Amino acid sequence: EVQLVESGGGLVQAGGSLRLSCAASGVTFDEYTVGWFRQAPGKERGGAAAITSDGSTHYSDSVKGRFTISIDNNKNVVYLQTNSLKPEDTAVYYCAASRRLTMNTILILRFSAAIFAFWGQGTQVTVSS
Repeated sequence: EVQLVESGGGLVQAGGSLRLSCAASGVTFDEYTVGWFRQAPGKERGGAAAITSDGSTHYSDSVKGRFTISIDNNKNVVYLQTNSLKPEDTAVYYCAASRRLTMNTILILRFSAAIFAFWGQGTQVTVSS
């Protein structure tokens, strides 16, 4: 059984940073593509960052230059370093994974949440102004 568990969310002032973690069991990330999504109240879930098993990364325009996704294959953990946080970054952040999902597919399908098979329960990030 694949399980993804996010952690690291919290309350931070604008301009601050948080490091989110996604720990996996039942799957090894070196065979999977992992994405971080976020959903604010009343809004659709949207992609923030993704990393493939070969290390290719993709960022949405809204987080590019501020967020960094990385993977520790030894610990089987994917991180999302979030810097220069803004109030509009406030959302529940979800980790998702899917096997053999290429970056080309992610881009063609506009980073749709529907193409990711496994999901965590989410972690709340709140940025105060």
